[in-house]
Amino acid sequence: MASAVAPVSDRRCFGIRPRRWLPTSLRRSETGATSVSLAGILAALFLGGCATTQTSAPASPPDATAAQLTARSLQDPGLRRFLAANLGHEPATWNLETLSWVAFYYHPSLAVARAQWATARAVATSAGVRPNPTIALAPGYNTTREAGISPWFPAVNFDFLLQSTRKVDLQRAAADADAEAARLGIYTAVWQVRKDLRAALLDATAASRREALLRTQASGQARLLALLEQRRAAGAIAPTEVSLARTALLRAEAAAADALSQSANARARIAAALGLPLEALDGISFAAPAAGTVRASAELATARQHSLQTRADVLAALAKYQAAQAAVELAVAKQQPDFHLGPGYQWDQGANKWSLALTFELPIFHHNEAPVAEAIARRAEAAAQFEATQAQALAAIDSALAAVKAAAAQLGHAQKLRAEIEKQNAVARRRFELGGADQVEVQSAQLDLATTDSLLADAEAAAAQAAGQLEDALQVPFTDLALLAKGNTDSSHPTP
Repeated sequence: MASAVAPVSDRRCFGIRPRRWLPTSLRRSETGATSVSLAGILAALFLGGCATTQTSAPASPPDATAAQLTARSLQDPGLRRFLAANLGHEPATWNLETLSWVAFYYHPSLAVARAQWATARAVATSAGVRPNPTIALAPGYNTTREAGISPWFPAVNFDFLLQSTRKVDLQRAAADADAEAARLGIYTAVWQVRKDLRAALLDATAASRREALLRTQASGQARLLALLEQRRAAGAIAPTEVSLARTALLRAEAAAADALSQSANARARIAAALGLPLEALDGISFAAPAAGTVRASAELATARQHSLQTRADVLAALAKYQAAQAAVELAVAKQQPDFHLGPGYQWDQGANKWSLALTFELPIFHHNEAPVAEAIARRAEAAAQFEATQAQALAAIDSALAAVKAAAAQLGHAQKLRAEIEKQNAVARRRFELGGADQVEVQSAQLDLATTDSLLADAEAAAAQAAGQLEDALQVPFTDLALLAKGNTDSSHPTP
């Protein structure tokens, strides 16, 4: 026994030598082998508690994090490898699909969602771990001892929780359901990132196109104003007609300037949606998101029904309900008391005294009714939240379908109007060639055509926006969506 204790006394735990820490009566002395055995047990237990290693993970300094964020770019080698792995090729153009993967690589909300999933998985792991036994040191002191006998009579009591396997399984089931909800939260974040990116991209490309069309319209208005000025100088028209043309020119120039400002703001929103600094987009041109193909009513009905059962937020709400259901079952299971087994030992002046205690809760004042009622209420709340989430999804899909129909009708009217104005423009040019019209009439017809082009561009942008709204509502999966939960594994861009 002495050889088993000697190595322990030479070890340190937090700077303490266990042998010196023990009471004098528990050291190897005249008390004999029994005291040495107790010292060995206590020392082993104490040193076992010191086996846990804590790792330090200090946060990055703000200046280092800021420098890393501002250094991000579309030419990052890690990003290029990520795009090649997920797209299968180098991006030829920066459109919604390629930029979506850039956002999935950089956007911080996905890293937060993955970290929350990792936390939920850790909670699920700890939920299935049985608690360690406890030990109570109860040294006693005899003030009426006989001479020559040590006054100390130390005692050690243990407590082992004997919890049923069903309770452990229910704790783990609730934690697993919460972890699943956290995993699905990653996909909810993915769709939100894609939604914000599409909206910014649509606004940027639409504003840029609108600005170009308004500049063309302003140029035509300027030419018309010059012609009217000539007529006014010749006394052919009143000055009020010139004034109206000048006001129209100023409005067109103001609208073009406003479109330019909107385009700049939308580019800043694109940078934010990508998780990039605005400077990283200098010199980069973007392709406008497509309006999408028109689906048949039967296909839309099937997609609508499928979406209500597969949307990430709906499945996450269902997982939360499953966690609440497991919590109810656990609360009911806890109406059956847990047992505690408590073996104990006391060394009393050379006498070895052992005890065995069996402890359990007496359901006298309550039978766990309040926790059961609380769990049932939380389950009802989770059920209501699930129904509300499905209702919101249904409303979003119906709203998107209505927007698609309205945008299609608006686009059809704009196309018809544009075709009619183009015919009138051709008639004006033909009349001018035959001498039946002057330049003012021709320029007015061209100005009407430019105005109609702006209306058509707005209608096409609205159709593309409605198509994107429908995709967001249906949450139609796109390529390799499941890989996004894992994050990217590139060493130059670590994930949690």
